Amino acid sequence: MTDLAKIPVTVITGFLGSGKTTLIRHLMTHSKGRRLAVLVNEFGTVGVDGDILKSCADEDCPAENIVELANGCICCTVADDFTPTIEALMAMPTRPDHILIETSGLALPKPLLKAFDWPAIRSKITVDGVIALADAEAVAAGRFAADVAAVDAQRLADDSLDHETPLSEVFEDQISCADIILMSKADLAGPEGLAAARKVIEAESPRKIPILEMSEGVIDPNVILGLNAKAEDDLAARPSHHDGADDHEHDDFETVVVPMPEIEDVDALVKAIERLADEQHILRVKGYVAVKGKPMRLLVQAVGARVRHQFDRPWGADMRAGHLVVIAEHDHVDLAAIRAVLGA
Repeated sequence: MTDLAKIPVTVITGFLGSGKTTLIRHLMTHSKGRRLAVLVNEFGTVGVDGDILKSCADEDCPAENIVELANGCICCTVADDFTPTIEALMAMPTRPDHILIETSGLALPKPLLKAFDWPAIRSKITVDGVIALADAEAVAAGRFAADVAAVDAQRLADDSLDHETPLSEVFEDQISCADIILMSKADLAGPEGLAAARKVIEAESPRKIPILEMSEGVIDPNVILGLNAKAEDDLAARPSHHDGADDHEHDDFETVVVPMPEIEDVDALVKAIERLADEQHILRVKGYVAVKGKPMRLLVQAVGARVRHQFDRPWGADMRAGHLVVIAEHDHVDLAAIRAVLGA
């Protein structure tokens, strides 16, 4: 790559727990000779996804090329975080061939695309494509999108009704901005769930784009990298609920970090997280926990009541200091109640 060539950037967006980090891990381990850099943005001050990705760094994507932005949602902090980070990557002795950006699950991708036109970086990078992940099982269950026909019928009866929620707006904005949509967790959704999810996504997308199925983050990198979409020059075709707004607030959502003591029973922790989803409407739980008698840390990833966990690596210098990041809509966050359920 010459110094005059623009570095392609792939923006990977998707709702909380849709599998963005899992996809990026797959791309890192199947880079096919591309030297990658990864920007990971998390909603809140404690990052988990960046740590996961750094654990699988290699010569094509060394640890120093994995940058974590945990000072706020990237769509709101482009000047403070994104632009300086891009400039730092451009100044590295060996420039990356391709940059992957994992947005927060609450991010709107369009404000980020607008930043690519900033004078400091517009001659150096271009948006190769926006990849939106949609949890097929969740979408099929109607968690992140309204029943359009039902809403229309209700609005005919009462013009004062507004059935949009912050969750559905985030989902719709991510879908509207995409060049390719990946229906993740296809194995969990099954054929009927995939068909239902596809119907919802097609209804939300303002233009016809590929909708592909994916399980465990596995997809041929050549399918989603090298699109040459130049999305920063195509903003008009990517409508947003927040077009014309000066900014985008995240006051509807809140993140809390819960320090966790060493536990003895993993199954009990899983049941506690399921309780949080059912009783307190918690959207997302992720982090690390120490298990008595186990030298490795337990990685916990939960989307609603669906909980996954695995021992990922030894604690090392972390001194077995466990913590869980909990994300919910603001009105559903009761820190004392969350700590009580988790036994923290």
